[in-house]
Amino acid sequence: MGAGNVAARHARVLSGFPDVRIAAVADTDVTRAATLAAEHGAACYDSHETLLDGERLDAVYVCVPPFAHGPVELAVLEAGLPLFVEKPLALDEQTARRVSEAVRRRRVVTAVGHHWRYLDVVEQARRLLGDRPVRLALGVWLDKVPPVPWWPRRDGSGGQVIEQAVHVLDLARLLVGEVAEVSAHESGHPPEHGETAVGAATGALLRFRDGAVGLLGATCLLGWKHRAGLEVYAEGIALQLSEEQLVVDTGEGRTVITESGDAKHRVDRAFVDAVLGRGQDVRAPYDDALRTHRLACAVARAAAGGAPVTLPDHDG
Repeated sequence: MGAGNVAARHARVLSGFPDVRIAAVADTDVTRAATLAAEHGAACYDSHETLLDGERLDAVYVCVPPFAHGPVELAVLEAGLPLFVEKPLALDEQTARRVSEAVRRRRVVTAVGHHWRYLDVVEQARRLLGDRPVRLALGVWLDKVPPVPWWPRRDGSGGQVIEQAVHVLDLARLLVGEVAEVSAHESGHPPEHGETAVGAATGALLRFRDGAVGLLGATCLLGWKHRAGLEVYAEGIALQLSEEQLVVDTGEGRTVITESGDAKHRVDRAFVDAVLGRGQDVRAPYDDALRTHRLACAVARAAAGGAPVTLPDHDG
């Protein structure tokens, strides 16, 4: 479902698996759907409804823009099919919660595209930290405005924290723990960009439940992707993580570990294996990804409202 750049990436990976056949592609832009479908010998549809009516499927990938989430997932779940959802889960928390409730009722296999969880360097960071609690986390996403028309609008992407920096927040949850409270401020675009324009920059303070503190900085003012990643500090060790590498500093010189680059392959392989019943390596099922999405939405709300937002310590 969806035929944009991320959908094309998943299609390339999946088509390389000997036990996978891409049956169909649906997109409201039929020309784009037809192009992607033709590349993989698949059928083409103009909506998720016609695809679900026209095909016998084993699983579905939902790779639609943030504003289009919700109805697609609910229709797939109503059909009882396993579901892979690309992040972000939605524009808001309420839509994602409705999908999560449907997931719990249907009890199907789900996965969300937080592929950073499959990075070799993340696993190495976890081993290096051992049982030492992280006390400080510093996250950044310093980038450009992606070249798609819906991204610069709040009603299209939800803003940079929800659409991009959610990867960093997910990694912070993985390495540091759950967040209890967030405060944030946002720098707006000039008035000519309109009231619906996403913020030019966001700064957030995170208070984790175990007492750690975190800072997140994000901007889309640049013309290139400058840096995206997370630094964590525990007793006697400093780690700097990105999608490309891990830098380790223990006070005796720095060690740079380069990422293998297989994470985007592994996230798809893990989902396929789970659907086939021969693997249990889905690291971001929908319910867990909802916690990350809830955190990103809390940062966005705090930035918009100017007041701290408290996160519940449960899923209810």
